[in-house]
Amino acid sequence: MKTLSGLLMTAIVLMMAVVVVGIHGESFSSPQTRPQTTQRATIPSSSRTMASACRTSSSPPSRGTTRTAGPEKIPSTSIRVLRSVESVRRWRKPHLLDHRSVALVPTMGALHEGHLNLIRAAAKENHHVVVSVYVNPAQFGIKEDLASYPVTWESDTATLARLDRELADDGANLGRISAVFAPTTADMYPSGFPGQEVDSKGSFVTITPVGEVLEGASRPTFFRGVATVCMKLFNIVQPERVYFGQKDVQQTVVIRSLVRDFMLNTEVVVMPTTRAEDGLALSSRNVYLGERRRKVATVLWKGLSKAEEAYLRDGTRERKDILGAAEEVVHGILEAQMALPPSERVRFEVDYLSLADPQTMQEIEVVDPAKGGILSGAIRMLPVEEPQEGEDLGHSGGPAVRLIDNIILAPRSE
Repeated sequence: MKTLSGLLMTAIVLMMAVVVVGIHGESFSSPQTRPQTTQRATIPSSSRTMASACRTSSSPPSRGTTRTAGPEKIPSTSIRVLRSVESVRRWRKPHLLDHRSVALVPTMGALHEGHLNLIRAAAKENHHVVVSVYVNPAQFGIKEDLASYPVTWESDTATLARLDRELADDGANLGRISAVFAPTTADMYPSGFPGQEVDSKGSFVTITPVGEVLEGASRPTFFRGVATVCMKLFNIVQPERVYFGQKDVQQTVVIRSLVRDFMLNTEVVVMPTTRAEDGLALSSRNVYLGERRRKVATVLWKGLSKAEEAYLRDGTRERKDILGAAEEVVHGILEAQMALPPSERVRFEVDYLSLADPQTMQEIEVVDPAKGGILSGAIRMLPVEEPQEGEDLGHSGGPAVRLIDNIILAPRSE
């Protein structure tokens, strides 16, 4: 009887094993002996191209296992592409523990030499550089160029790859580009994007009164959007240093106020404006200009340079004399253009010419030589009236383009 019972128990165990194998769809044999058909998921033909494009690991899959996607990287580089807030925090934590410095260069893509100079500066002073690429809708007005803003991810990543090789060859650098943070709006606004209207309800950061004048007066939601997205980026990346260009001088004053007033543990580094050979400040929006308007786009730089000359060479400190020199140049160029036929001329509108305090951006009547001042201006290049056949009108057909520029009047002794 005991022998019969033992045989029955053995048969029951074997039956249970068969059932388990049937439920899980595979046996417990070694991976090398599994049939090939059990190792690879079937991908519909219409999905294979997309699946191939999404692969980010160049290493072959291990035997007996399915491919698992590794960290996304820019091809032929070690630069990580981080798509979510959580992925940035996972990447950041060990560098914080190892006391490795991290720099952030915030961008909206469409990278140009000005952005690259900021990255070069960051690599000289920090172990790791993070470049954020995010077109922030909150800093565009309802009628502004969000829909047509250039999105150039492929060329941007190729540019970063070339720059990273350059940084690797330069022995003077402390670090290189370690990561690109490219979030979605859903990531950056987890409660939902509140909208671009002035009276939108949502979680915003506002810096006043500096954010209400000049650019803030012309674009009332701009600095609210800038301060809000920068607060988010600083909290996500936790950089020791952040790098901005002087071209957006009022923005740098807003960011310094943000860091100071909210006691953020980061240093704001402002680098000189990068210019083309003819003086035009480099900007992602320059692609809208086209050939004809590009030739006239230096009008603002020429006017501000004349005003700086009045301050430095002539020694004047009066607002009317300094800005008067800029106005004479700008209005002279406008009059000359309007005298041309519509098929040749370039029209533009002057938004403002400013002489402001370097800390508050409030207008001043007399420059304090101990503090200096900020000369700045904005013009709006209007669309070409009568395009010539085959004329290059610029990106998106050459819509109106708003250009800004500035010159810092350095403090000087009496």
